[in-house]
Amino acid sequence: MRPDTPAENVDHTAEAARLERTAGLYPEDAEALLLQAAAHLELSGDRPAATALYDRLLSSGAPLDEPHLIRALKASNLWEYGHEAEARAIIDGIRATAPRDAAPWVIVAESLEAHDELEEAEKTFTEAARLLLTDVPEPPHSTHPLLFGRHRVRRMLGAAHDEWDTLADTLHSSPVSLDELHDPKRVWSLGSDNPLELEAEIFRLRAELGAYREALSRPFPVAVLHWPAGELAELLSAYPSLSEEYPSHSDHLATIEASLRELSASGTPNLGIVTGTVPSYEAFAASELSSPTDTTLLPQYATTLAARGRAASWPPEGGASCWCGSGKTYATCHGGDA
Repeated sequence: MRPDTPAENVDHTAEAARLERTAGLYPEDAEALLLQAAAHLELSGDRPAATALYDRLLSSGAPLDEPHLIRALKASNLWEYGHEAEARAIIDGIRATAPRDAAPWVIVAESLEAHDELEEAEKTFTEAARLLLTDVPEPPHSTHPLLFGRHRVRRMLGAAHDEWDTLADTLHSSPVSLDELHDPKRVWSLGSDNPLELEAEIFRLRAELGAYREALSRPFPVAVLHWPAGELAELLSAYPSLSEEYPSHSDHLATIEASLRELSASGTPNLGIVTGTVPSYEAFAASELSSPTDTTLLPQYATTLAARGRAASWPPEGGASCWCGSGKTYATCHGGDA
């Protein structure tokens, strides 16, 4: 999740320092925490310090979940404070490596776009679309910003709509159409003396900002706690009183799916699942000066895991494995009767 709160409302330097301290306490989550810290440093204006954090991650020697994303963020940040040649070299390397994740592609293409290299931005968006969306029946949510960005750049270049532009139009849910949002003539209206034109442009900008924030940041307001069979058995062996909360593992799994479906039906967005471990839960209980037998800690533990970037989105995307760890696809497992 990338912070997008204006600097005047948040002490981004202090927040970055807090995240760095937290990363020291939870080294298994250091990557996600330090990426957030770097984003805060960028927002504070301390771009060299943000680069230092990206370099710290890339040179740590530890396995990284998203090395291409870190390199893309580093390149974008470098270009913003005058290190264009290094940024270009990183961008070329990412394009040559062809990562199978949309986020690095979006970041480097938007960096090119931000520096008025629209043709290269369009080529980058298109390379990514060919790689990630060819023969894909339904584009995963993570690829939507890729399609929207490609649509925007092609609109600015005056290119005619193609199949992927039409798909972007279909996926776009804002009340303002993509063609209108990405109209190059919109910038002219910002200098208009007509209050109605300015009001209409403010409405469009708000809609675009809302869509952009949703695409860039997917928080988990509700994350449900999942215990794998072995972990639940160990938990109940150590703390038998929790058997009232977890009568059996199958009941536990069924409760998770039922709870998430109920939340989804009530309109709760961006639901997630976090997977617990007994040592982690015991450490959390100790940090709260409480006992693991206190059932009120369970939702707090889930929220803490989600805040540390440990949540997986629910429901899994089409064809993905079920969240329960059975090895079956979600559609043939807990999602079978959805």
